[in-house]
Amino acid sequence: MEGVEIFDSPGKGRGLRATKEFWAGDVIFTEQSISSVCFDGHAERICHSCFRRQDKLQRCGQCKFAHYCDRTCQRAGWAEHKQECGAIKAYGKTPNESVRLVARIMWRLDKEGSKVSDMQLTTLDELEDHLADMPEDELKDLKVDIHNFLDYWPRKSKQHTIDDVSHLFGVINCNGFTVSDQRGLQAVGVGLFPSLCLVNHDCWPNCTVILNHGNQSAVNTLFHSQQRIELRALGKITEGEELTVAYVDYLNLSKERQRMLKLQYYFDCTCDHCKNRTKDDIKMGGREVDGVKPTEEQVKEASDFCFEMLGKMDAARLKGDYHEVVKICREAIKKAEPVLADTHIYLIRLWSMMSEVQAYLQYNDDAAEYSRKMVEGYLKIYPQNHAGLGMAAMRAGVNHWQAGEIEIGHGMVCKAYAILMVTHGPLHPITKDLEEMRMQTEMELRMFKENEFVYHSMREAALKNRPMTMLNEPKSVEDNIKNLFHRRK
Repeated sequence: MEGVEIFDSPGKGRGLRATKEFWAGDVIFTEQSISSVCFDGHAERICHSCFRRQDKLQRCGQCKFAHYCDRTCQRAGWAEHKQECGAIKAYGKTPNESVRLVARIMWRLDKEGSKVSDMQLTTLDELEDHLADMPEDELKDLKVDIHNFLDYWPRKSKQHTIDDVSHLFGVINCNGFTVSDQRGLQAVGVGLFPSLCLVNHDCWPNCTVILNHGNQSAVNTLFHSQQRIELRALGKITEGEELTVAYVDYLNLSKERQRMLKLQYYFDCTCDHCKNRTKDDIKMGGREVDGVKPTEEQVKEASDFCFEMLGKMDAARLKGDYHEVVKICREAIKKAEPVLADTHIYLIRLWSMMSEVQAYLQYNDDAAEYSRKMVEGYLKIYPQNHAGLGMAAMRAGVNHWQAGEIEIGHGMVCKAYAILMVTHGPLHPITKDLEEMRMQTEMELRMFKENEFVYHSMREAALKNRPMTMLNEPKSVEDNIKNLFHRRK
């Protein structure tokens, strides 16, 4: 693999470093998964071959479990599903996602050996499983999975030792990469990418990882390109510099990030941002007005109130009571905004959920206002090229566009496009959508500047002729705080 090499990273073990210079947006390397599977809860709504979300999927006639877009996807996925299909029929039920992924990986390794690609930098045997670090309750769950795997694994397939099976479960537990749907908007599965496992964590990383599903639209499966991850540079990386990604979201406080990293990945983060608690003060800070700041007690009271309201809001969201979500949000924001800084993470989460719910309910003016506040907060916390910032700016751009605020909307869309060109690349579906949106808003902005009255008249007429549509349902506020690697809860 050109451009990178394995080295011993001080205090971290093995890592990857650059052997040449990279610039923002450069693809440092790509890697196909050894295997990937859908989450149990998405098995009937996601194509098991291309991971595209579809309203109507065709079910495998043999095992009745796997679902596909059409026969093209079914043929493309048959090589991986063939042995799984027979095992599910013989077992009489479908095991969980971890067991299915381990089995798929085992079948591939039995067929192709420990290295399934010349681009693979390490074998699975060389990866850490952290079995010795697991707490007792996790070990109990692991033993249950191993027991179920042994019952599920066909007798005619090559048999493996308990140690080999346990090692693979451990590797997946801490290194299974979250697989998104075709548009990259929702986590729908988990896969294993061995070379990616060598990239160490940093809370302020120089790289990001994006999933590229490839092209599977061709009728002939020979012309399909495989699902792969892309490690992309976020800025200039010099020769010899270690390549890092963020395993957890920087929006969390330093103490919380360290807790999550220790719990999920079994190491203590010693990066400068954790040691110095960088930006923790503004993430939990108070609002300064004319040089006057609220007291620590006032900030704590407002913070505790917001935290309580976020829990109530999420409970109402789960019930689908979005008007109750809005009511709770308004109450929390009314109390919090005069006290908490615009970078306070609880306040930002309130703005985020409020903008998403109001957009769903089609109160576009409110959605635009709160999404703008959310982006302004993110800008003071996140690094310049951060996928979360880019996605937030895209959402804000859409909200302002729908609210008729074309100047702000176009500016937000352009900002999102510039960021996602680095983090996602020009070929990602979201970036392509943003390019179309950028061209559309640019055309409308020119029209607006030439004659505001004509622009608003034409926009109003177009809206009257457009049928009412509902956006995707709002997600949990915690869904916006995603981790790089999937870990079974």
